[in-house]
Amino acid sequence: MSAWFYILRLQSGSLYLGATTNLERRLEEHEALDACRTTALDPSVSLVYSETFETFSEARQRETQVKHWSRAKKEALVSSDRGRLRELEKSREHSS
Repeated sequence: MSAWFYILRLQSGSLYLGATTNLERRLEEHEALDACRTTALDPSVSLVYSETFETFSEARQRETQVKHWSRAKKEALVSSDRGRLRELEKSREHSS
């Protein structure tokens, strides 16, 4: 069974993070405003990032990990800016 971790850009510009076993169905639910309260109140504009995993558990772990990241780090992931991701990780390590 495959699973996905995904990020949506919402109308407000916010990012919504989720995990699912059926990405196409889940995106349809978000578009129909039936997926969750967040995207019902602030509809999604587009899917901006996704990763595939072997299991839902792995996708959910990735969602939890990224949810703890700063906005800047999430935006670097969305834009595939690996250099910025490393830079933000190093600055976090030095501030601890």
